[in-house]
Amino acid sequence: MKATIALIAAGGVLFGCGTALLMSRPLTRILLGAVLLGNGANLLVLATSGKAGKPPLLYPGTDPKDVTDPLPQAMALTAIVITLALTAFLLAMAYRSWQLSGNDDVQDDVEDIRIALRAEHEGTRAELRAVLRADRVRQARAEETEDLDDEVWDHVLGADR
Repeated sequence: MKATIALIAAGGVLFGCGTALLMSRPLTRILLGAVLLGNGANLLVLATSGKAGKPPLLYPGTDPKDVTDPLPQAMALTAIVITLALTAFLLAMAYRSWQLSGNDDVQDDVEDIRIALRAEHEGTRAELRAVLRADRVRQARAEETEDLDDEVWDHVLGADR
């Protein structure tokens, strides 16, 4: 029981540290975060797999109650392979970024910044649209009154010919 609590605590610490590293800008820290996250997930999966020291396979004379579940072990092996592939991909990306720019910081995407600024100013844009519509309505009414005023003066003074 104590070993299981220790595994859960270690898995939780690895999971938390990996998540914190994933939130940083340099790709090397993101790489280390992905590795820690994968190892923490493996520890948490294996901590829930059952009693340690029991065989995962049935053989003649083995009571089925004494056998551990092989599924968590298979999931852990699969997670190890996936973590290795992700590590290789992130390592190649960090190396290529270092070759091109001399650092491995993840740059801000210009389109993401534009979308964020657009969302911030959406309320202001709505207010400006309302003002412009009111201004257009006011101009249209002013033009109508000018046309009526011109017709009245033409009638009173006579048309210039």
